[in-house]
Amino acid sequence: MIEAFATALHALAAVIWVGGMFFAYQILRPVVGGLSPPPERLKFWDAVFVKFFPWVWAAVILLPLTGYLLIAQLFTGFATAPIHVHWMHGLGLLMVALFLYLYYAPFRTFKQAVQAEDWPTGAAQLNTIRKIIATNLVLGLITVLLATTGRFWAWLPG
Repeated sequence: MIEAFATALHALAAVIWVGGMFFAYQILRPVVGGLSPPPERLKFWDAVFVKFFPWVWAAVILLPLTGYLLIAQLFTGFATAPIHVHWMHGLGLLMVALFLYLYYAPFRTFKQAVQAEDWPTGAAQLNTIRKIIATNLVLGLITVLLATTGRFWAWLPG
């Protein structure tokens, strides 16, 4: 029962975070970039991040907690976990670290710039945020592939 609940929470958190990044980067960004003047575009992204980042925080907390619970339940620890689980773990920690950096450095500066109507600084920080999200999106998609196909990799050592 606990495995089913942990698996469901783990999958939902991953879908929300990675899916949100995919939507923001691949769909929303190109549309907004072509429609809005820079001040309005920066205000728009500020509003988007304020709504999206609480969901990312939930994922950042739930993914490691449920992941460690599942590793303990399914493999009795990392020592007997398959290699793809180790890769998922490493990529997940990297994604969390990138989000923490994004949130506490460029996003904080971005928010302050938008409030102060310092559009050049806001635009520069938004560009940094975009690059971090692009990186995390690629890492997230790789992690999803590992999660969904890794159990079929019996030919790999470890």
